[in-house]
Amino acid sequence: MANVVVGTDGKARCAWAGIESDELYQSYHDEEWGRPVAGERELFERLSLEAFQSGLSWITILRKRGAFRAAFANFEPAAVAGFGPADIERLMADAGIVRNLMKIKATIGNAQAILALPDGTTLGSLLQAHAPAPRPAGGPVPAKTAESAALAKALKKLGFAFVGPTTAYAMMQAVGLANDHQPGCWVAEALTRP
Repeated sequence: MANVVVGTDGKARCAWAGIESDELYQSYHDEEWGRPVAGERELFERLSLEAFQSGLSWITILRKRGAFRAAFANFEPAAVAGFGPADIERLMADAGIVRNLMKIKATIGNAQAILALPDGTTLGSLLQAHAPAPRPAGGPVPAKTAESAALAKALKKLGFAFVGPTTAYAMMQAVGLANDHQPGCWVAEALTRP
């Protein structure tokens, strides 16, 4: 049970969720992380936020998520794909988000890449095509896998940026393609029930 911690509500959670004594962090663990996500807008948001998180604490991104949504047109790919120099200037001046020029440009470029995907291909279908096989519960959680490396390579070939194997695997975890909740975590148990 070293991989879980018991919260003040008596529920056992993955130990990383207990690192921050923050309701937002706990809520993300309980209600979002590892649960299936569908829809291009939703997947684009997760991909974008995972890219912005690179090198930062995830709680920083969670606390800024509302501002990110406002700044990036609720992550509607068609809207973000149309962002130009004035939008980049606006985003770089927005203290509510992470102001990183490379990540901002990558987000806009990734929206354009989504719109340019070949007929019949979606961000969701790309993720599904690279879904990892289930791993034994309780083992070490990898930062990247062969599947996430293949997904990153496929995305880059299609014009996406800031999507390395680690970011790709974090997205797989975030959208439920990889269930890395630890044994004893109440969410792991809830997700494995029929």
